[in-house]
Amino acid sequence: MDIAERYIRLAHAIDAHSPGFIDGYGGPSDWADRARRDPAELRAEAEALLDEVAGLEDDTRRAFLGVQVRAMHTMTRLLSGEALPYAEEVRGLYDIDPVRSDTAELEAALRALDDALPGSGSLHEREEALRARVALPKEDILRVAGPVLAVLRERTRERFGLPEGENFSIGLVRDQPWSGYNWPLGNLQSRIDINTDLPVLLPALPDLLAHEGYPGHHTEHATKEARLVRGRGWLEHSLQLINAPECVVSEGIAVNALAALMDREELAAWLTGELAGVAGLDPDDVAAYLAASRAREGLKGVSGTAALMLHEGGAPETEVLEFLQRYSVASEARARQSLRFISQPQFRAYIFTYGVGGDLVRGWMEREGTDGFARLLREPLTPGHLRGEGA
Repeated sequence: MDIAERYIRLAHAIDAHSPGFIDGYGGPSDWADRARRDPAELRAEAEALLDEVAGLEDDTRRAFLGVQVRAMHTMTRLLSGEALPYAEEVRGLYDIDPVRSDTAELEAALRALDDALPGSGSLHEREEALRARVALPKEDILRVAGPVLAVLRERTRERFGLPEGENFSIGLVRDQPWSGYNWPLGNLQSRIDINTDLPVLLPALPDLLAHEGYPGHHTEHATKEARLVRGRGWLEHSLQLINAPECVVSEGIAVNALAALMDREELAAWLTGELAGVAGLDPDDVAAYLAASRAREGLKGVSGTAALMLHEGGAPETEVLEFLQRYSVASEARARQSLRFISQPQFRAYIFTYGVGGDLVRGWMEREGTDGFARLLREPLTPGHLRGEGA
């Protein structure tokens, strides 16, 4: 049996026990066998597959499949009932270490945010008031998204190229733990869902659409399908897994996607000019939100720290919720949304793919530039590659 077929069949067998382990699949339908098998059998199969992967001649393919199958082996250990320490779970699934924010640094970021937010009242009151002034009515979200996507797609095509025939649909959903999601559908297609449980803000919309679409998740999946599956016959890339190291690279790409197309000054001019006009919002409010967002960058590790409190430290949910409200400067509804995300089995370790993956890709881009970002879209690089551990 071909190594890609064994990999794909094992992934589907794991997904039968842990639905959602497979994020997308566009390969042969007869390989998608989700019959439930004993986790001990799956663990032995993962170990045998690791030995087979070690014998691959191509360095890049061997490195990618190696870390992916190690994550599958970790999943089979969890499915077998083995209780792994939380940090070991993160390392086993994603090939990264969880990162905890320093409280003193979080407090400094809160002070910077306090200076940046306009108006009077508490930090939370001013934050929520500003968010309300830059929120898009639900009926305007897709209308405003249209011109944003047009610019992002054209810049992506010019800078990185797009495979012929790629496309995605976009729609609004509710009752989800995330703000946006890209569902790979195969055949160079995907679906993007925007969650409207919480307000969708104009200043965050270009980043959201770059993250999920151009040149983020959709672009990466379509480009790799065209180049690796169709071009090289590596059918393992017709499969996307949610609990595996590929997500560290993928989220790192998506976190930095907008920065790969325009710098901060150009983005600010676009948002306070053309897009504020399209949305019918006050440019001064948009500019104030952008200033507050820069101060907020010191708070980006809050959700990961909350996950460590919950899953490693055993903190009660009430304490974690209070932490999220304070250091995310969030309403109870937004804090509960974050808590819901880090509490779900599929996402409890996933949260670190954003911060750690974002930092790894940012460092890679600083060293490798535009060509380096293009490589990430086209080649199956791993967290180890980005750390400088592989060729």
